[in-house]
Amino acid sequence: MIVDGRRPGAHEQDGRTVFRVWAPLAQSVELELDGARTGMEPLGDGWYGAVGAAAPGARYGFALDGGDVLPDPASGWQPDGVHGLSAVPPERHDWSDGAWRGMPLEQLVLYELHVGSFTAEGTFDAVVPRLAGLADLGVTAIELMPVAEFPGGRNWGYDGVFPYAAQSTYGGPEGLMRLVDAAHAAGIAVCLDVVYNHLGPEGNVLGRYGPYFTDRYRTPWGQAVNVDGPDSDAVRGYLVGNALRWFETFHIDALRLDAVHAIADQSAVPFLAELADATAELAGRLGRPLHLIAESDLNDPRMITPRAAGGLGMDAQWSDDFHHALHRLLTGERQGYYADFGDPGALAKALRDGFVVDGQRSGYRRRRHGASARGLPGKRFVVYSQNHDQVGNRMAGDRLIETAGDEAARVAAVAVLTAPFLPLLFMGEEYGERRPFPYFVSHTGPELVEAVRTGRAEEFAGFDWGGEPPDPQSADTFASARLDWGSRDRPEGAAMLELYRTLLRLRRTQPALAQLDTGRVETTVLPGTTWVRRWSDADQVLICLHTGETAAELALPRAGDWSVAVDTSDARPVGEPASGSIHVPGRCALVLVGEGADA
Repeated sequence: MIVDGRRPGAHEQDGRTVFRVWAPLAQSVELELDGARTGMEPLGDGWYGAVGAAAPGARYGFALDGGDVLPDPASGWQPDGVHGLSAVPPERHDWSDGAWRGMPLEQLVLYELHVGSFTAEGTFDAVVPRLAGLADLGVTAIELMPVAEFPGGRNWGYDGVFPYAAQSTYGGPEGLMRLVDAAHAAGIAVCLDVVYNHLGPEGNVLGRYGPYFTDRYRTPWGQAVNVDGPDSDAVRGYLVGNALRWFETFHIDALRLDAVHAIADQSAVPFLAELADATAELAGRLGRPLHLIAESDLNDPRMITPRAAGGLGMDAQWSDDFHHALHRLLTGERQGYYADFGDPGALAKALRDGFVVDGQRSGYRRRRHGASARGLPGKRFVVYSQNHDQVGNRMAGDRLIETAGDEAARVAAVAVLTAPFLPLLFMGEEYGERRPFPYFVSHTGPELVEAVRTGRAEEFAGFDWGGEPPDPQSADTFASARLDWGSRDRPEGAAMLELYRTLLRLRRTQPALAQLDTGRVETTVLPGTTWVRRWSDADQVLICLHTGETAAELALPRAGDWSVAVDTSDARPVGEPASGSIHVPGRCALVLVGEGADA
């Protein structure tokens, strides 16, 4: 985790605690440890160091030029919140995952969850009892929304201001270590959402230490991080070191990089490429795979092209195009970015090519957008019918099952879990959770709270949604987002859960579905229906996605001996033969399996 010879923060070394901080804007820096101040030694290039005797939990901070004591920019623990001093973090854990060898990229079945609303307790430890159920379902990785220390106890996590510190109200660094250890014991990898494009406003002290931010660019959420301007080498080292720390100290398996399109970077070797190289080197040293999954709306295949082939080296990226195409077919919504997905064949194109908008004009953006990703492996794309953005950034935070109905939610499950990509589930969808997931915060400044309220309202202007959004600051808004685990055991919840379990089992056991080969995907588009055929050398699968609201008589697009594996309408039992044509009710999906395949 030492980048360019520097390791920021507080670390145990030979029985003592070493403190390092980058503060190029200061002429002098003092360490305050347990209330006593001592001068720090200038180490060159804006770095200062000191050594002290401090046990985990000891409070400390830095005084710049004799001023007030500030928390550490690389604080690994903020037990008193973003406005308190830093604490020497515990860096050792009695790990029991010595036999864990990681999860190959192509085997990831991701389950995105928000720690605070996943359970009534809202802690890392409270997630642990749910791991066995997720493993039984077929989930192979949990993806945690950001846990970097944020203000208060209610937040999506994208307002974090201490990237190295695990949220104290969730259980802090020790709680996160316990969760990762338990996940590995259950055979589940852990992916952590990290935010390197901006930091939140409340409690943010980084700009007082040095040029962590730049005025040359802006993000929709605040100051842009300085990764290509003067003094950016240290800033990049700070971010790379953060990523490596999650991998090495916390045994994290993958990072989801938030909104990388908002990381403005004109350097010859972009920050993302540097991060990819450092991650690959660490993976080799640790002897287990480490994955970087980008969120990007650029539709740029270079993002997920390996470094050796001239790309940025991200292992995979979220595929909003797949979501938008599927969502429009199921809901008919055409406002905002859904305007670009009116072609009935958009979903079929996403299944074959990865991107839908891949070089043509985007009406939403009013310019050409993207480039073709045809030929890239399916494991480079993460697909979903729901995630925190696509639910929480709706006016009411309503889930797909509430927006489009139960039948549409079942069709969406089939579309995602039979696609030749990495699937992602959003917490609760597997049993048809109906509670919303609205945006929520717990800021302390009234001006900032009002700015958040105003900003949320403005974001919805292009979607023509009626009504008023829930108040992000209200504790009731947060409470409404907590999962209703009891609905999992009700008949409709149990039936939805069994559908997901069946689909994930088919994904593992049918070679045609297990091989993420977009070159072996054939599509047929009819009014209201998308047929998908996938095949391997041993078998073939036909998927019927009937998104039309009325019943239809459909001819099978491929002759052969087929049998029913899934019928979301429950009209046909598993194993029933199918040939010639089939009758389907409105909003229905079928999975048919057959032996052998010719391309």
